[in-house]
Amino acid sequence: MPRLDERLKTVARQIRWPVHADIGSDHGHLLKALLTAGRIDRGIAIENKRQPFENSHSTLLGLNAEVRLADGFAGLVQDEADGVSICGMGARSMVRILKTFPDRVPKNVVVQPNRNPELLRQWGIEAGFHLNDEQSAAGRWEYVIMRFEQNRHASDPAYQGLDRKAAILFGPHFCKRNEPGWRMQLAEEKRYIETRGRLGKAMQQRLDAIECVLSS
Repeated sequence: MPRLDERLKTVARQIRWPVHADIGSDHGHLLKALLTAGRIDRGIAIENKRQPFENSHSTLLGLNAEVRLADGFAGLVQDEADGVSICGMGARSMVRILKTFPDRVPKNVVVQPNRNPELLRQWGIEAGFHLNDEQSAAGRWEYVIMRFEQNRHASDPAYQGLDRKAAILFGPHFCKRNEPGWRMQLAEEKRYIETRGRLGKAMQQRLDAIECVLSS
């Protein structure tokens, strides 16, 4: 897919439906790649700042895409899109965007937070969105890409058979795959936390969750 780094290529692989909205599209490269590859039929880029709006407008010129100047889902009508992506922000900002207009959030949601992916996993549980897949991509740091699908009628099967706290922190799909490189990262984090001496409540809970995963 053209002009995408590994992070956005991983995001793009999670998307295939007719109409897709990208909130915080920056230069519009993700939508251009999706349209060019035929993974979507129509794109909607939503930006809340003028310069990124202009950047996306220039990138998407001549394609079946529209660029809107708005704050998050204020720029989208209910049931207008089949899916949405939000990438390259902090998880708290993403959760705020998703909670502001919950009736406008499409059935499919793909997110790539820069930090604290557990906040989005918790949002999915509370909002009735099942976590269907998780992937990672190397870059400035290890990025986590998650795809959710709305299903308010059942508990999320991704968490079945797992310690809930550990799965929310580290990802149920990562926990189930239990790959050697992932376990090595957790072991390294465990060693780092143990060098810090006396731990606060949150850090102690994280250490306990790591130990729970590594002992499984």
